[in-house]
Amino acid sequence: MRPLDEIETTAVFEKIFKFTGNNLKNIVENPSHEGPDANAGRYCFRLNKTKVYYVSESLVKRATNIARSNLVSLGTCIGKFTHAGNFHLTVQCLSLLASNAKHKVWLKPTSEMSFLYGNHVLKGGLGRITENIVPGDGVIVFSMSDVPLGFGIAAKSTQDCRKMDPNGIVVLHQADIGEYLRMEDEL
Repeated sequence: MRPLDEIETTAVFEKIFKFTGNNLKNIVENPSHEGPDANAGRYCFRLNKTKVYYVSESLVKRATNIARSNLVSLGTCIGKFTHAGNFHLTVQCLSLLASNAKHKVWLKPTSEMSFLYGNHVLKGGLGRITENIVPGDGVIVFSMSDVPLGFGIAAKSTQDCRKMDPNGIVVLHQADIGEYLRMEDEL
């Protein structure tokens, strides 16, 4: 497990910034109260093979006693690099993104299951939407009871959503909590 190099850090931060905006600072500077140290440490990003982990520094120090070949996971897996070098966020980072989200969408109870099966969010299933969303922005999808369900990319702006027909796509699906069941062997 090693720290991210400059290119990898840029790719990870650009992807997270798409969903959190200026709240990325809260993720990077988040104090960690894990471990035996009395003073609060920090969280950091580490790479193990192709997966990127968000882990406290005290846990990283204690994990140095474990051989790299034996280390399977450490902290929260937030994403992975593809063979082409692109970075993709995984559903495990949902809690991190939801607490620092810039743009949010709330679904009606009738369309929650459709989203959890991997479908895009349609205008007819939209309960509420935050202002100033631009097409291409990262959006966190919540239930009406504020439970984070997943995330995606905005297909339409907030103003365009008000004028479109009920079958139009508002958010393009990227990940949802239903993946824990659908892809349990890969996670």
